[in-house]
Amino acid sequence: MRWSIDFPIPDSPFPISHQSKILSMGSCFAQTIGQKMKNAKFDILVNPFGTLFHPLNLADLLDHALFQDPLEQDGVLARDGLFLHYATHSDIGGKSPEELTGIYSQKLSLTRSYLEQGTHLILTLGTAWIYEHETFGRVANCHKQPQKMFEKRLSSLEEMEMGLWSVLDNFSRAFPNLKIILTLSPVRHIKDGVAENQLSKSLLRVLCANLERRLSSVSYFPAYEIIMDELRDYRFYKSDLIHPSEEAEDYIWQKWQQAIFQEATREKVSEIQKVQLELAHRPFNPDTETHRKFLQNLLTKLERLNAEFDFSKELAEVESRIKQ
Repeated sequence: MRWSIDFPIPDSPFPISHQSKILSMGSCFAQTIGQKMKNAKFDILVNPFGTLFHPLNLADLLDHALFQDPLEQDGVLARDGLFLHYATHSDIGGKSPEELTGIYSQKLSLTRSYLEQGTHLILTLGTAWIYEHETFGRVANCHKQPQKMFEKRLSSLEEMEMGLWSVLDNFSRAFPNLKIILTLSPVRHIKDGVAENQLSKSLLRVLCANLERRLSSVSYFPAYEIIMDELRDYRFYKSDLIHPSEEAEDYIWQKWQQAIFQEATREKVSEIQKVQLELAHRPFNPDTETHRKFLQNLLTKLERLNAEFDFSKELAEVESRIKQ
């Protein structure tokens, strides 16, 4: 008896390897998949402006990165001793407006470098609901300011498509080697309402399909569909019933590898993950001969991998443990 269905996910037309240079931006899934790739020693920049949910907020920041626009000072606000900006997540903050501006400029420059030199841009869309500030306009984060300062509305498919398409179309000329992978976040935004969340996700899914049809550099990975159709059970969510569980994230990660990585890359990722599991091992008694042999074998594996990837920190850690 089958208790769930699976569905074929075609191989990506733009496979990622360890020679790729990748920028991952968007909602929690962009962070999750990006961090897993970072742990697997890919050259990837993950959410330089913090977690972002709406396609137009992503479009704004990508456009600013393309043209290296200065920070809009009318979007700066103070909260709890830090200066933040309505265009970015609260992870981006400074002790003064000048420090915030400097941090933002550095992030913008780094983002531009990953676009210029990069091979892949991963964008994960989270919601079509957007908040607009009474004077600044649309915001990426309300930063716990009074609700009366904002208007919440559902963005239309047309405005989201035009906003994101215009930026990605510019990228196709400015960065012709850059390939874009779109995903839809499996995180449920039920604070908007259950029906409202489904409406939002539906608009975003059509948006992804339209962009994939209009731009040859764009492809789609069905993270949302995996949760909705293969893992459609609350046991695959964390206790908040909103975010996918660790098991669900690992399952999607396996599907991601199968679709986005070629076989040689998957084999290398598997080798790296096995070594990282050995690094995490803590023996009951570290003073045994057996454990010293284990560390020596681990050191040999790390030295071999270090010829391809940066394992300098891990090497130093193991060498330190051997000397103890």
